[in-house]
Amino acid sequence: MFIAKDWKDYRIIDCSGGEKLEDWGGYRLVRPDPQVIWRTEKDKTLWSRINGHYHRSEKGGGQWEIMNLPEVWSVEYKGLKFNLKPFSFKHTGLFPEQAVNWDWMRELISKERTRRGSDGNPVKVLNLFAYTGGATVACASAGAAVTHVDAAKGMVTWAKENAALSGLADAPIRYIVDDCAKFVEREIRRGNFYDAIIMDPPSYGRGPKGEIWKLEENLWDFVALCMNVLCPEPLFILINSYTTGLAPSVLSYILGTLTKERFSGTVDAQEVGLPVEKSGLVLPCGSSGRFEGTRK
Repeated sequence: MFIAKDWKDYRIIDCSGGEKLEDWGGYRLVRPDPQVIWRTEKDKTLWSRINGHYHRSEKGGGQWEIMNLPEVWSVEYKGLKFNLKPFSFKHTGLFPEQAVNWDWMRELISKERTRRGSDGNPVKVLNLFAYTGGATVACASAGAAVTHVDAAKGMVTWAKENAALSGLADAPIRYIVDDCAKFVEREIRRGNFYDAIIMDPPSYGRGPKGEIWKLEENLWDFVALCMNVLCPEPLFILINSYTTGLAPSVLSYILGTLTKERFSGTVDAQEVGLPVEKSGLVLPCGSSGRFEGTRK
């Protein structure tokens, strides 16, 4: 399992009965989590001192109960800063488990920049379904030129704010509001190539013009399409999945099958997790598939 264990501004204190108790930069939130099917005893001294609680509705969705929480606040991870706020659909604008992938990508980019030298071309990264830009900020901080693509204009605006918060307002980041598949198709026609691709596709979603995305139906074709915008010796590919029931081995098979005829490198796919303070266990938070290219 890839474990994001280096956080200072984020921690899972406890989890039980379908919920997790988290600390986000000093603010404690209780949010639902479908993986937490156990019902261990909740310590009232921990669970009663909270700033916000997201309650599921029996009719679907849910709503926040706010006790004492600012409209927007921020957390930091190894020099990267991110704004947070409670979304109507339980999220805060950041997936902290992805920090383990940020570390991996930053290291690869830094090594490649050293290999290319000061006069070499920048490492070009394409971030698809890029959300609020956690991976964009991480890669840009390592010196990459990032193309950030998301269908939601509000999320792209938020990503720009996160970049500025991290001191990267002037970094070579290109922000695109578009359907990811259509953008990749245009990049193929333009003859544009990238050293690395990140994708964080939703289980289900709609593009800006109503395009429907279903992960199980569309992922294979989409990844196959993306192979056509990779340079001959790609640095890495990262696929994240939060779809319940989609095993890491599925991501491994997709990456391994689609890269083996074209590129030299290795594939590794595992669950991604966050440590839980009270139990000492690790909470699974989806899966990541990684392709790492062989450098010559």
